[in-house]
Amino acid sequence: MNDVFQAAAQLQAVCQQQGWQFCFIGGLAVLRWGEPRETADADLTLLTGFGGEERYIQTLLQHFTPRRPDVEAFALQNRVLLLRTSGGIDLDVSLAALPYEELVVARSSTFVYPPGISLQTCSAEDLVVLKTFAARGQDWVDVERVMVRQSGNLDWPYIRSQLRPLAELKEEPELVEQLERLRSECEK
Repeated sequence: MNDVFQAAAQLQAVCQQQGWQFCFIGGLAVLRWGEPRETADADLTLLTGFGGEERYIQTLLQHFTPRRPDVEAFALQNRVLLLRTSGGIDLDVSLAALPYEELVVARSSTFVYPPGISLQTCSAEDLVVLKTFAARGQDWVDVERVMVRQSGNLDWPYIRSQLRPLAELKEEPELVEQLERLRSECEK
C-alpha cells in the first residue's frame, strides 16, 4: 500500500509544480472516508477544461510511462490518461472539464495517509456521487462502506442535487433510487 501512496505523492508533486487543480478520487479516497481496503492504483481528477488537454498529457508523459501505445489519442477520446510510475503503480488521470468536476476539486481537502503522506482527496459526498455514477460492483461496496463510516455526517441534499443530473446524463436515473435504497438499508 505504501507504494501506492508514494506513487500518488509523485503525481501530486507534478500537478503542484504545474499549478494545476486536482484531487484524488477512487480507492485512495475510499481509504479516507470508508473502510480500509486494498487499492493497486491511484485515480486523480485533473481540471484541464475542454481544449488544450495535450499540454497536460505531454507534461505528465515526461514524468510517467504510458500504459498504451496510443495513450494520447486514447486520453483525448476517453478523457482518461493511463500512466504507470517507474515502480509499476498504475495512475488513472481523468481529464476533467465539467462544472461538477470543478466542484469536486474545489471541495477537496488534504488528508495525511501513513506514513505521513499528504494527498488532496475529494469529499465524502463527492466520493458517494462518483462511485454511484460509476455503479460497478466494487463501487456499490465502497459507497456502502462510506455511508456506514460517515453515518450521520453526509450532506444528502448535496449528494442528490449532484447525482440526479449526472444519472440523467448517463440515462440511468434509477441510480438515485438505488442509492436511496442502499442508504435506507445502512440506516437500519
